[in-house]
Amino acid sequence: MKTTPGSRFFMKHRNWNRFAEDKAIPAAGAPGRRTGIEGPALFTLEQLKQAISRAVDHLLSLQCNTGYWAFDLEADTTIPSEYVMLQRFLGRKTDQGLSDRLARYIRRRQLPDGGWPLYGEDGIANISASVKAYFALKMLGDSLNNPHMVKARHAILNLGGAARVNVFTRFSLALFGQMPWHTTPAMPVEIMLLPGWFFFHLNKISYWSRTVLVPLLILYAKKPVCRLDPEETIPELFIDPPETLRNIDAFTAGARQKNLFIILDRILKKLDRYMPRKIREKAVGRAEAWTIGRMQGAGGIGAISPAMANAVMALKVLGYGEDNPDYARGIAALDDLLLDRGDESLCQPCVSPIWDSCLGLSALLEAGLVNTDKAVGRCVDWLFQQQISVKSDWSIKAPGLDPGGWAFQFENVFYPDVDDSPMVVMALMRAKCLQRKKYREELTRGVRWIVGMQSSDGGWGAFDIDNNHLYLNNIPFADHGALLDPSTSDVTARCVEMIAMLGYTMEFPPIARALAFLRREQESFGGWYGRWGVNYIYGTWSVLMALRQVGEDLQLPYVRKAVDWLKACQNPDKGWGETCYTYNDPSLAGKGASTPSQTAWALLGLMAAGEVNSAEVQNGVHYLLDVQNERGGWDERHFTGTGFPKVFYLRYHGYSQYFTLWALGVYERLRSGNKTLQDEVRISNSAQPPISLGC
Repeated sequence: MKTTPGSRFFMKHRNWNRFAEDKAIPAAGAPGRRTGIEGPALFTLEQLKQAISRAVDHLLSLQCNTGYWAFDLEADTTIPSEYVMLQRFLGRKTDQGLSDRLARYIRRRQLPDGGWPLYGEDGIANISASVKAYFALKMLGDSLNNPHMVKARHAILNLGGAARVNVFTRFSLALFGQMPWHTTPAMPVEIMLLPGWFFFHLNKISYWSRTVLVPLLILYAKKPVCRLDPEETIPELFIDPPETLRNIDAFTAGARQKNLFIILDRILKKLDRYMPRKIREKAVGRAEAWTIGRMQGAGGIGAISPAMANAVMALKVLGYGEDNPDYARGIAALDDLLLDRGDESLCQPCVSPIWDSCLGLSALLEAGLVNTDKAVGRCVDWLFQQQISVKSDWSIKAPGLDPGGWAFQFENVFYPDVDDSPMVVMALMRAKCLQRKKYREELTRGVRWIVGMQSSDGGWGAFDIDNNHLYLNNIPFADHGALLDPSTSDVTARCVEMIAMLGYTMEFPPIARALAFLRREQESFGGWYGRWGVNYIYGTWSVLMALRQVGEDLQLPYVRKAVDWLKACQNPDKGWGETCYTYNDPSLAGKGASTPSQTAWALLGLMAAGEVNSAEVQNGVHYLLDVQNERGGWDERHFTGTGFPKVFYLRYHGYSQYFTLWALGVYERLRSGNKTLQDEVRISNSAQPPISLGC
């Protein structure tokens, strides 16, 4: 009999004789067979088995030949809009077909009220996203008299007009002469010369802020203006003429620190013209060197599109041309973010192959694919090839720590990710790499780097240690509220989960400090905040997974409070969902239309807490089986990823594929009386942790 990759793993790994093939798996309410569960039959074992097999086949079919997975990563329309604006600033002639496809994508995302949202079809109009989309469409040739443009204009004016846009959009409009440069916050390039002890320094802000800010300092120092044709301009979006605008960043009653920074901002603008030329030239030179130094890889500076766009614009203003390798490489990195979807095109904010690959690998292994399968071997080899072996910005706070982490993207050696790295290590441990001598040294370096990145508060941030100078979020430039990279519950839980999987217990000092941090961070209703996923469902899943691995008593009141909250969030359709708007209004925690990925997180969290036999889990599994598509995957239109809370959200097209498979695989293991693969690894390491951490 011919077998597919998905059917192979059942014959290699599963003993399906535990249940009769024709028996239904019951849920709460009526007598169950051998399970202790009571309830009507929701699905048969055969249905579960087939769903997992189809999902495995589908995920394997999406693997690249070299071993990785790279799913589309979609943001709001600001990213393709900025791409259009960038081409205009650089004077690049865009292919008409691409221009038409970008325009169609932007138009399709317009809301019925005329504006554009920050997330999905259920979002609300955002002034900055709407202005950028409108501006880009005008650059692409849409007339202001077109019905969709008239509707957009009305929506923007109803939101207060273009003068109400955020700081980054103000900079964009200033680059094209649509707002005066004095309306942007003061960003003196002399920042590059400040000592480390000063209240503001590049090392005191997050990686993404550094890579965006430094090229922007060059642009602010030069204050270039790209002249537009009259039909491309947007004066109609302003209630008051833009040239009359002054002091957009207004004082706020009771916000003493913020108001002090606004005063400082106004003073700096007054002093800007008096800055000695030699000092300015020295600062510009330092910013230029910093930028070019971080553009050496193929992934572009920071491997995120806003930083990459700022960098090539800065080089353009400094006189670099297409014959310059740094400039050309920066342009190529941006072009690589484009995606064609039939008659539409979009620009991704970045790519996520390492994140997709380690999560896809864990899902497949928990679903039963054996570690000797060729697909596993290809992914393992590829992941080890991506390990970073050079020191970079993070080492300023940890000069004695050896490198060993992984980035999020294909190439971003300056900024390994503390969130990705433990997920990679745990996937590799599931693939039994610790048992192979050739991988032991690399895994040891990775684990020690992760542990060494712990902050003094006991938690972990995503890229840096103790990046928590919260007062800096009050400067006018930081109106997005995400200038910093402090410790968060989801990243901290990930690191605890990995260390515990190595066999370390709650008494291990880094774990003890992290658990104290997590207890402090628990919300009053029982859940945990999700910094990098939407939102409290994501954070709560992350923490419950860590608590299981570390051996916490799952009957403790604080754990049960989290479990009870998760159960109470289940929707009438038996799935779970949560809107991005929870970051604006926490009272909406756990509320939103059901999605496969958020249902999978809730299920994984509940099962980690010992709830595999609960009615909520049975019903949640039924929901996933019910919404599986014909290809064996799951469709998901809502945004469930977070870039910057309240400001920038992400739609990971892989989340509904691997997280759902992961949840179903874990459910089948536990219902069959088996342990999860993760539990098996931890138990095997518990007698003697295979990696010495020396803490």
